[in-house]
Amino acid sequence: MKPVSQLRKAVVLVALVAILPVAGSCRSRTDKTAGPVVLTFGNITGVPNGTISVSGSEGTGVIIGTFTLQSVVKDPMPTTTPSNLEDVEVTSYQVTYKRRDSGTRVPPPLIASFPVEVPVNGTGVINNLPVVRQDQLLSPPLGDLINPGHDTETGTAIIVLDAMVTFFGQTISGDRIQSPTATFTFEFVP
Repeated sequence: MKPVSQLRKAVVLVALVAILPVAGSCRSRTDKTAGPVVLTFGNITGVPNGTISVSGSEGTGVIIGTFTLQSVVKDPMPTTTPSNLEDVEVTSYQVTYKRRDSGTRVPPPLIASFPVEVPVNGTGVINNLPVVRQDQLLSPPLGDLINPGHDTETGTAIIVLDAMVTFFGQTISGDRIQSPTATFTFEFVP
């Protein structure tokens, strides 16, 4: 009887070894960001409001004055102190665009490096963050506002766009981090 009992123990052990990696990976499927911290937004100031002249902002584009990022521990434990290995090094950001009017054409995405460090449970401040550059201003549909002076798709001289900003980086320990998306609405005229 002993050999059968040992065989059962071996089968149970093999089954447990096979199940453990699957059970341990369930959380990673629900988290959009790897690692122990989440990158969020703090104060955002200096957002242009009203109408933006495409020809008047051709040299500077559209800039947000101050953009504050915050790093927050996902599962804070009262007995542990966060490590500086959880500090976030933001390496780049992306701005995509969506029409809020009847048009469908949008400028090309803005993808750029923009290094800033955000300490764990701290903040990182970005000053003068470009959300629309010359590439976007000179490409259709915004470029149409300069020449011929209206959106060739809709025939109007006003284009309303959402600029959606997302930051990317990693913790010092190597976990990839992605912020949520912040959306700003801009109205462009010739």
